[in-house]
Amino acid sequence: LDANGYVSEGSGENVFVVRNGVLQTAPLGNSVLPGITRDSVLTIARDLDVPVVEQGIPREMLYLADEVFFTGTAAEITPVRSMDKISVGTGTIGALTKRIQKEFYGIVTGQMPDRFNWLTPVPVRTKHTVTV
Repeated sequence: LDANGYVSEGSGENVFVVRNGVLQTAPLGNSVLPGITRDSVLTIARDLDVPVVEQGIPREMLYLADEVFFTGTAAEITPVRSMDKISVGTGTIGALTKRIQKEFYGIVTGQMPDRFNWLTPVPVRTKHTVTV
C-alpha cells in the first residue's frame, strides 16, 4: 500500500484489477515504477478495445475484483487466484487475463505478428571454420 492506503505494487510486480470489464492499474508515480510488461499489457488492452483506467486501487477493490494479475519481467502475466484465503472472482484465471496473456505470449514467442514492433530480430550466425 502507498502512503494514501492504495495498492501500489507487489514485491516486484505491477498490479492489475479487472472489474466489470474495465482494466485498472495504479498510475505511475512515487509508489509505482514503470514496467515494460505493464506498458505492454496496457497497449494490448487498448488495442483490444478494453476500457483502461489508471487510478489508485483501494485495498478492498482486490476483494471485489473479477480478476487480479501481476505483471513484471519475472512474473510476466501471473493471475492471482486468491488473497487472504478469499477467491478472486471464480478462483480461476479470468477471461480477460487469459486473453491478454495469449496476445502477449503469442507476440513475444513469435507465434503471432508483432504488430507493436516490440521485437528486434537477431541474425543467427553460422559456425565458421578458421584455418591457420
